[in-house]
Amino acid sequence: MRVLVTGGVRSGKSRHAEALLDDRPRVDYLAPGPVPGPEDPEWAARVAAHQAARPGHWRTVETIDVATALDPGTPALVDCLGTWLAAQLDDLRAWDTTGWEPAFRDRLDALVAAVEAHEDVVVVTNEVGMGVVPGHASGRVFRDLLGSTNQRVAVVCDEVHLVVAGRVLTL
Repeated sequence: MRVLVTGGVRSGKSRHAEALLDDRPRVDYLAPGPVPGPEDPEWAARVAAHQAARPGHWRTVETIDVATALDPGTPALVDCLGTWLAAQLDDLRAWDTTGWEPAFRDRLDALVAAVEAHEDVVVVTNEVGMGVVPGHASGRVFRDLLGSTNQRVAVVCDEVHLVVAGRVLTL
């Protein structure tokens, strides 16, 4: 089963996503966000808390190339598309250059194809379409791209779960 889990910040998305896979003997946990470092202790603490909550038999893979890292034979959890998008935009230097869009589309196409080809994957993402319009162009670009990314991944998933205040709605 392919499931997309979406919701707001601190809604319980990750906890729900992990519970969907907790009976598997092995899980690849794909973390496509920035690797924590000493310059951001708050981010490092968040990552450490997530790591501590995972079962010991889960394998963590930190990569921005989720499409290549997804092993179709191993149940997987991707957490999350928001950090994946931020890493893609940073890697492509999207904020400083023009012409990055074709490379991003190729990466998104690869991600969607990898999710579609996988039989047991849960993908976590942030719901960004229900808030205020960001005051900066970069925030609007991020929101729009994540909304489009979420739609593309949702199309190839069997279910989409919306998590609000720890409660789950199957869409």
